Amino acid sequence: MADSSESSHMATSPSHGFRRGDLTSSPGRDLPPFEDESEGLLGDGPLPGEEEEGDGEELIGDAMERDYRAIPELDRYEEEGLDLDEELSELSPGARAAAEDAMRRRDREQGGRLRRGLLYGEDFFRFCKCLYFPVIGWFLVVNYEDLAAREHVLAYFLPEAPTEMLKIFDEAAKEVVLAMYPKYDRIAHEIHVRICNLPLVEELRSLRQLHLNQLIRTSGVVTCCTGVLPQLGMVKYNCNKCNFILGPFFQSQNQEVKPGSCPECQSFGPFDINMELTVYQNYQRITIQESPGKIAAGRLPRSKDAILLADLVDQCKPGDEIELTGIYNNNYDGSLNMANGFPVFATVIMANHIALRDNKVAVAELTDEDVKAIVALSKDERIGERIFASIGPSIYGHEDIKRGLALALFGGEPKNPGGKHKVRGDLNVLLCGDPGTAKSQFLKYVEKVASRAVFTTGQGASAVGLTAYVQRHPVTREWTLEAGALVLADRGVCLIDEFDKMNDADRTSIHEAMEQQSISISKAGIVTSLQARCTIIAAANPIGGRYDPSLTFSENVDLTEPIVSRFDILCVVRDTVDPVQDEMLARFVVGSHIKHHPSNKEAGMAGLEEVVLPNTTDVPPIPQELLRKYIMYSKERVRPKLNQMDQDKVARIYSDLRKESMATGSIPITVRHIESMIRMAEAHARMHLRDYVVEDDVNMAIRVMLESFIDTQKFSVMRSMRKTFARYLAFRRDNNELLLFILKQLVSEQVAYQRNRYGAQQDTIEIPEKDLVDKARQISIHNLSVFYDSDAFRSNKFSHDMKKKLILQQF
Repeated sequence: MADSSESSHMATSPSHGFRRGDLTSSPGRDLPPFEDESEGLLGDGPLPGEEEEGDGEELIGDAMERDYRAIPELDRYEEEGLDLDEELSELSPGARAAAEDAMRRRDREQGGRLRRGLLYGEDFFRFCKCLYFPVIGWFLVVNYEDLAAREHVLAYFLPEAPTEMLKIFDEAAKEVVLAMYPKYDRIAHEIHVRICNLPLVEELRSLRQLHLNQLIRTSGVVTCCTGVLPQLGMVKYNCNKCNFILGPFFQSQNQEVKPGSCPECQSFGPFDINMELTVYQNYQRITIQESPGKIAAGRLPRSKDAILLADLVDQCKPGDEIELTGIYNNNYDGSLNMANGFPVFATVIMANHIALRDNKVAVAELTDEDVKAIVALSKDERIGERIFASIGPSIYGHEDIKRGLALALFGGEPKNPGGKHKVRGDLNVLLCGDPGTAKSQFLKYVEKVASRAVFTTGQGASAVGLTAYVQRHPVTREWTLEAGALVLADRGVCLIDEFDKMNDADRTSIHEAMEQQSISISKAGIVTSLQARCTIIAAANPIGGRYDPSLTFSENVDLTEPIVSRFDILCVVRDTVDPVQDEMLARFVVGSHIKHHPSNKEAGMAGLEEVVLPNTTDVPPIPQELLRKYIMYSKERVRPKLNQMDQDKVARIYSDLRKESMATGSIPITVRHIESMIRMAEAHARMHLRDYVVEDDVNMAIRVMLESFIDTQKFSVMRSMRKTFARYLAFRRDNNELLLFILKQLVSEQVAYQRNRYGAQQDTIEIPEKDLVDKARQISIHNLSVFYDSDAFRSNKFSHDMKKKLILQQF
């Protein structure tokens, strides 16, 4: 009964040790008997000190050697996979690589995700081999969209744990490069993976604690940039007492890692850095600031520091608008704790990828529907007039200013033959005139419609604030260069209000920026030049506040001749007293207020439309959002050429203008005015999406140039000059517009005569029809019946008495 008692004892005693053969036998399998069936595993019966229903069994006893006896029936092994008596041979490199690949596949099939880091590296290794070839350099740019399409797990974990994932990516990328070019490590010891096109773009203002230690993508303008410094990457130290080499110590970005004691002689120093074995890397710190166009009204722009390492250094300079992809980190800053009185961490972006932004990025955001609408709009025969009418739609009148601003927004074509001599393509505009004539409103409008604009005022801007300034970095004590308004407005528009309030020294500092479109700095040992390729639109008030038409432009404005000659278009705004125009302006302003009041919006629409009609021509205006996209598209895609330009006409008008300017003593005409006409002709061609400058473009440029020149003359000289250049000024003007202008001149002469003769102005002004007919014949207009029936004639309160052959205007 020994067998039965033993089997029952084994079944009821779970605390027994395992028997040899348990690992190869299945549960419930009958085991072969021992030689002596009466023996148990460790002898007969319980061991000394063990009770029948005891807690367990003593495994180490006097008879423990019995457990290691040879039992042929149980000592069996699987022969598969074992080399029993065969002699092993050396594997070739190819066979070894194939075996390693087979083992990797086996580990993956058997769920070997415990080696997650290695497997991620293998996934990225395979991804790189499929899509990318190694870039000859130190970095490999990976499109996140391609990564997400092929490797979902990598794309999921990359933004959440970028520090660890990018290390794995770098190692895998180096394997790819070395597999294709085995000796590539002689060129670059490290290959860095750069991630581009991360889907979500965060604004600098919206970065919060949520984004810490995550991969982010943001944009801004570089305002400050330090020099390239060597940073300790891996450092080794020499023990001065025993000359033992300590290390390597891998430095972090936050603090310096130093040895505590020497493991050889247990001394606590001093230790010197081993210069030969220490590894350095390039280090640069930049400051990016929110783009000027993205800052909410009344808010200060936010800025953030970013650290550039290795191949990212010197990829941007102050004034560049960049898209930055990097890891949003925090580090301890003792100065912040002292200032705030409680622990505060400073945040910094560890850059991974930098992309310079320009108009190409903005144009890429246009949809196919936008491009179709832009091309269809450009085929309109009156697209030029529609664009002029769409500038500042909430401002009444001032067609000459709207024309000049439209040309400035489109701009000409810059030239740089051979990279030696650069000729600017941007148009500079100066608005000068009486207060209350919407000069500042025009600047604010341009700020909204331009793709990149910086607004400043003359009183609140200094020379260094407009150009650039040098300051000492508070931490590194190094001189750094920070960008001013003109540098931040590179490839955009810089708007300067109250231009006359600037100091002469400050105004002189922008001479170079207005013509050469660069800013040269030579301060504190920094000698450099920054790009300022921007259009400058300035607004100024005359001396004494009011513009005196009996004086020349130079006598009215406190601006030097060099800076006036750098403006392509001069717009003089006079606040003249005209009862009819004043009434229409008042109706327009009141209607505009009614229209935009929240409670009276619908009620004011019908009345406002009747008032708006006299403000513009009969062409319908363009919606503002479409106009903004149209300007953006044309500046990027259209490059008008001058092959078909009428050079004789430009030469003749330049010669005539020089002669007139010498005779009248007004602003001098220089070679810059020829370049201004060329730039305006290119802007007009770009407005029509034309590849070549045609005669219409040249005629419009000459008309704008002449209007700008004649408006700056004395009142006595202005009338004679208008007669001299009448055929140029009449280009693209509607006959009704010309006749209305002539009729208003006749009315003003009659009003002046009545005041001198009778001391007062009558309620009705009578103009003989013969006077208007004679004036109209001088500009080759012979039929006036269409003008008498036009809306412009009636809206200005004119009436035609056919019996008396008089033209009457009621005041």
